[in-house]
Amino acid sequence: MNTQPIKLINKSLALLVFCALLFLVSCAKDQNTNFDCTGLTPHYTADIKPILNGSCAKSGCHDAFTHQNGVDLSSYGNASDVSRSSSFLGTIEHKSGYNPMPQGANKLSNDKIQLLSCWVQNGSPE
Repeated sequence: MNTQPIKLINKSLALLVFCALLFLVSCAKDQNTNFDCTGLTPHYTADIKPILNGSCAKSGCHDAFTHQNGVDLSSYGNASDVSRSSSFLGTIEHKSGYNPMPQGANKLSNDKIQLLSCWVQNGSPE
């Protein structure tokens, strides 16, 4: 009896299971970051504007003059509009499929990312 087809099926099945597990693990890593925002309601002027001005709305990036890739984060209205896009937190959290921001700099601290995330979760209050 020729066992070659059975060995090929077993190897194919093992490869399929391995790929499925790899896919599941990589997807789990990229799930939305859910910060606990209980008692934390950041406001644009007090909490968010300093982060955006220091890391994003700088000359040559997402300021009112440059607005790189059409993104202007220099005012509340513009930042609030941009915050409604899934790419806003995706880029800041360095999720796969998004261009990590700030570009050419270190990822923002978890504290800053939490403030931004909670700001978005709370409807981006001014």
